[in-house]
Amino acid sequence: MNAQQSQAQTQVSQARIRVFDTTLRDGEQSPGCSMTPPQKLVMARALAELGADVIETGFPASSQSDREAMALIGREIREPVLAVLSRCLQADIDTSLRALEAAARPRLHVFLSTSPLHREHKLRMSRQQVLDRVVESIRYAKGHIDDIEFSTEDGTRTEEDFLHEVVAAAIEAGATTINIPDTVGFTTPEEIRGIFQRLIAQVPGADKVILSAHCHNDLGLAVANTLAAIEGGARQVECTINGIGERAGNCALEEIVMALKVRNAFFEADTGIDTRRLVPTSQLLQRLIGMPVQRNKAVVGSNAFAHESGIHQHGMLRHRGTYEIMRPQDVGWPDTQMVLGRHSGRAAVEQRLRALGYYLEEAELDLVFADFKALCEQQRVVTDADLQALMQDTGDGEGYRLASMTVSDAGQRASATVELSDPDGRRVAETAEGDGPVDALFAALSAATGVQLSLESYQVHSVGLGTDARGEASLSVRHGEDEYEGTGTSRDIIEASALAWLDVANRLLRQRRAAGNSEQLATA
Repeated sequence: MNAQQSQAQTQVSQARIRVFDTTLRDGEQSPGCSMTPPQKLVMARALAELGADVIETGFPASSQSDREAMALIGREIREPVLAVLSRCLQADIDTSLRALEAAARPRLHVFLSTSPLHREHKLRMSRQQVLDRVVESIRYAKGHIDDIEFSTEDGTRTEEDFLHEVVAAAIEAGATTINIPDTVGFTTPEEIRGIFQRLIAQVPGADKVILSAHCHNDLGLAVANTLAAIEGGARQVECTINGIGERAGNCALEEIVMALKVRNAFFEADTGIDTRRLVPTSQLLQRLIGMPVQRNKAVVGSNAFAHESGIHQHGMLRHRGTYEIMRPQDVGWPDTQMVLGRHSGRAAVEQRLRALGYYLEEAELDLVFADFKALCEQQRVVTDADLQALMQDTGDGEGYRLASMTVSDAGQRASATVELSDPDGRRVAETAEGDGPVDALFAALSAATGVQLSLESYQVHSVGLGTDARGEASLSVRHGEDEYEGTGTSRDIIEASALAWLDVANRLLRQRRAAGNSEQLATA
């Protein structure tokens, strides 16, 4: 068998898993996650861009807001299937059908509880009454719409013989998708895998329709159970962005999608999701509902690709695969974060300093690393700005250094005088005026260095704790077509501002020097 034949055989064996996103219905109905119709439209656009096969927009019979949302979404979103939820009641079905009128690819999703607990205490119906209602409702809907999904609410706690009977009746009545929800997150992977395997093997017509899994996360098993359902033969997964939903939530879309992608060889299944849009879509939902995800949330949490441990950072610097099983760019993060803190090692600090343009000898690195460890005792995370401040404190000589300065604001115009030590060790002094002390200071620095920077933004705040706290100045400047950010730290905020300005000027100097060295090497 040649390579092309092998690849073709692999493609044929791959199962295509449909992603049914219910963020706008099951997710939105959870406490604190409600959205207005315009917000739902914004989210629906993102879900369509993400590549969801089905978007469930709401429960039209439950509220006017859901009906309005479906109308808005239906008029604009044309490619994914648009579904709405309905009880097995003719009035609900009629309301849902009207809501779907604008949809290019409509689906009616009807449900009825099937478990003995629900039949007795919620529905007060017998097995036969449930069976009759299911058949009656699907047949009625089939006279108006072709794409019908039927869900056996609390299906995983339903007697298996009755579950098979209901599913068989729903298929015969015209349902094209059969969903088995783990409504209260009660099942286990082994159980749900067996449920789907036996449905396909024993229920007439089950192999001719799409079987779907809808798992809740009450025991933290939603993703694991959904994966097991796929192993059992499910070809549609019902999930939400960030896993939002009733109680502990639903199967998280980003987690199930990446599990199938990363472990593709194991599951032999994949989705049509554009995984590079997972993080942007997650962040959009967080902004819309005001509910952030925890930092250690898989795939989309801010720590998902962050490393602080020295052992992990050292491994990452040698080979990314040592501690990352997927690339951050593949899910929408810009890059891995090497977080510097008390657990970080010397190699990570050196790598970050090099990225900032500082190339140190061993003895110099020893001094900076010692200061870094001392700073870690005062704060949890050491930023790039902190490292640059450490370099200033240790007297990095590669660039302009501030020797002294005087700033006055007595009259209508402020004035500033600065004395610098240039890269060759010569003293340079200049005086300038400005609209305020900082403006005058920056004008004097520009005159002394010959570097022209256009200020875009400027902020000052505190760094550190207690008596060790220092002022930090942060600025954003433009030089030519490029934008740069600089920081400076000192007990005096005016001095910190000067150091921030020089931070940028010195970085430009290092870049020019590096470019000059590259040209010399190229011509050597």
